[in-house]
Amino acid sequence: MIDIQNVHLLDLLPPNLRSDPALSAAAQSIQEELRQTTEAISKLSIFDRLNTLNDVEADEMAWQLHVDFYDASLPIDQKRELVKNAIRFHRRKGTPAAVEELIAILFGTGTVEEWFEYGGEPGYFRVRTSDPSATNERAQEFVQAIDSVKRLSAWLEAVILEETIEARDMYFGGMLHIGEFITIG
Repeated sequence: MIDIQNVHLLDLLPPNLRSDPALSAAAQSIQEELRQTTEAISKLSIFDRLNTLNDVEADEMAWQLHVDFYDASLPIDQKRELVKNAIRFHRRKGTPAAVEELIAILFGTGTVEEWFEYGGEPGYFRVRTSDPSATNERAQEFVQAIDSVKRLSAWLEAVILEETIEARDMYFGGMLHIGEFITIG
């Protein structure tokens, strides 16, 4: 199999023509042009370069792909993830999975609990996250992000911020005593 990125024009010639000095010289002379053209071809498709988009390219792609929740002030890694997942978000829009994926990209971690999983009212859901950046200051951003991918008939009931702490040198003990009292009289 020939790798188009690393092929040399001489490698494409049959053995009897490779030994011809004129053809060999011609192949050598246009090798650099072939390399530059091959390099330029790889830059044509922006979809092949999603992991290396700069800010301007990411902003433009977000506009073209109609990324519902997009903020130009986001870090470049989050922008790239939103652009990479834009088509998938549109396909899965309205599902708990789409909400979870968006939360994972923007806020680190999070899960969606449907109303029937926690005994809530029909049509409601809540989000659990352990991301410390999901604070009151970012609450509006958090709600807007969820609203952009949730079902229109679903309502966000609560955002539960879970915090875990590391407990060191904590001891716990317990005792259970079972017995009977017998009175002999």
